[in-house]
Amino acid sequence: MTQQTEHTNRDVLDSFDRAIIRELRQEGRLSVTELANRISLSKSPTQARLKRLERDGFITGYQALVDQRRLGLGHVVFVEVRLQDTREAALQAFNEAVRATPEIEECHMIAGAFDYLLKVRSADIHDYRQVLAERISRLPHVASTSTHVAMESVKEGGRGTAS
Repeated sequence: MTQQTEHTNRDVLDSFDRAIIRELRQEGRLSVTELANRISLSKSPTQARLKRLERDGFITGYQALVDQRRLGLGHVVFVEVRLQDTREAALQAFNEAVRATPEIEECHMIAGAFDYLLKVRSADIHDYRQVLAERISRLPHVASTSTHVAMESVKEGGRGTAS
């Protein structure tokens, strides 16, 4: 997205559009009626705005936030990955393999001392060690990794995490 397009997209959102997005980021299952009440707009224009925000790609989907600890996936690590090859074909191969690895919750290409930062969930450190050895280290073009274990999640998914 170019800088001009980015500014244009920002300009088409008014305060009601931004309020809709803010409310839905906090609670994605709001009814249109409740959403309209929260943003002080009637139901019909709220519904029309919501449909436009979805159609135009400002709202790309909805998902349930789950308690990962209750699912047995409370162990979080961040993995710095350095690749041995950073040409476009190598990056694409790495990206595709990451998308197919369920333990990798997030993957970000980084400008800095390493190439990618992964957020990985597992049951515990022993499970993570196996994921590292069997999955992450075998991703295409991986030269080295460095793991950082999260001690506590203070904020995840845009929301504060309860203690």
